[in-house]
Amino acid sequence: MRKPPVQIDLHAEAFLSDWQDYTADELANESLIYMRDMLDAAIYWDMPEIKFVHGKGKGILKKMIYDELRIYKDQRVISHYHPAYHNEDIVVVVIGL
Repeated sequence: MRKPPVQIDLHAEAFLSDWQDYTADELANESLIYMRDMLDAAIYWDMPEIKFVHGKGKGILKKMIYDELRIYKDQRVISHYHPAYHNEDIVVVVIGL
């Protein structure tokens, strides 16, 4: 498992070469899967935190990401998460418990 960068862009064009071939719902689901993979890698590597860029848009991806992070927090896999102080289009996930 490769160590992820500190900040991950969840916009599909950042990690999918064929993103034009997906529907909007499929893109959102692919972004969520990618977020899980990167968060799991960050946890594996004992990173203190990781940031995810979800963007503005209609807020669909942001809601999906926050719902998923709530599960990680409830299961005590992460400490907490919050919008970045300088940019609400980014969520900061604090991993250390």
